[in-house]
This record gives sequence, structure tokens and C-alpha cells, in this order.
Amino acid sequence: MAEPVNVSDKVRVARAADAKAIAEIYAPYVRDTVISFEYEAPDEAEMARRLAKVQAAGLPWLVFEEAGEVLGYAYAGAHRERAAYRWAVDAGIYIGPKAHRRGVGRALYRHLFAALTLQGYHRVYGGITLPNAASVGLHEACGFKPIGIYPEVGFKFGRWHGVGWWGLDLTASSVPEQPAAFTDSTFADVKRMVGSVG
Repeated sequence: MAEPVNVSDKVRVARAADAKAIAEIYAPYVRDTVISFEYEAPDEAEMARRLAKVQAAGLPWLVFEEAGEVLGYAYAGAHRERAAYRWAVDAGIYIGPKAHRRGVGRALYRHLFAALTLQGYHRVYGGITLPNAASVGLHEACGFKPIGIYPEVGFKFGRWHGVGWWGLDLTASSVPEQPAAFTDSTFADVKRMVGSVG
């Protein structure tokens, strides 16, 4: 998982002020592709609401910023609502066109998974609308293993689409403690962790 020099230094915690840039990165995925199953792209206000909801739940939302511009983002959300699922999360990642094939996705995921591990989460899952060789490649390069496929689970642009699911172990299969909330202190520990192995 080698990354371009200094790329990890450009990952930081998302702020409310990033909502406009995040919405602009996400919009083409909604408007032009089946990568997202949304029909209408959320505006800045809606993206700010989503960001606040994730962070209020104690989960990380990270951005990659270069020269003052947000070029990509990654976040975690609850996998399911039932209590026994609390140690599992779903990951989302979206990269703007300027940042493709530069190690940005790996840098974001590396920080995200380090944070989730420190928080005490056990597994992280990724759902990928198929086919999507680039996303499958990213997830498998980051250690995800394929689990299975939901065939024809979403209808968009006049066709049915299947979603493949991939999973990644974060912690050992032991009796867990309650996951801790993501904080500035968590991210400082992540930076030290990533720097020590980068």
C-alpha cells in the first residue's frame, strides 16, 4: 500500500465549511453514474447535515485537501441499527476527478481504518455497484475480501443493478468493549500511527 510522498499529510478531519466541496465531488457520482443509487444530488446544506450526523454519532469523516482544495473524502456510517451490529460500519469514499490514481483513496482509507481500529470497531464493509473495476481494485488493495452480491437490488437509468459487498477485519474476534467516539485526540493518534508505518 505504498503512497506518493507526503500524500498522507493532506488528510484531515472534515469541517462544516467543507460541505460545499464535498457536495460538488459527490454530485457527478449521482448525476452521471450508478456508483450512487441516489437520484438527486444533495446540496451543500444537505451535505452539511449528513456530515454533522456522522460526526455526532462519533464516527470519522475525513477529507483530502491539497493547496486549499478538497479533492476527496471518506467516512464511516453504522452498518445496521440493531444493537448487536454496533461494532460494524460501512465505509464510503468519493474522489474528485483531479485526484484519481494518485494514492488519495488509499491515504483516506488508511486513516479511516486506523481511526476505526483505535475506536474498537470490528469489521468495515464496502458496497460497490457492479461492474466497477476501479473501486473493487481499491478495496482489495486495502485488504477487503469479497463476501457476496445483491443482484438487481437498485434501479437507476432504466436498468437494474447489482451491488457487491466486501469486508475487512479491523480487530480480533474477541469479546468487545463499546466502541469509543472519534475525537481530535483519536485523529492525533491516527496521524502518529500512520506516520510510524508510512
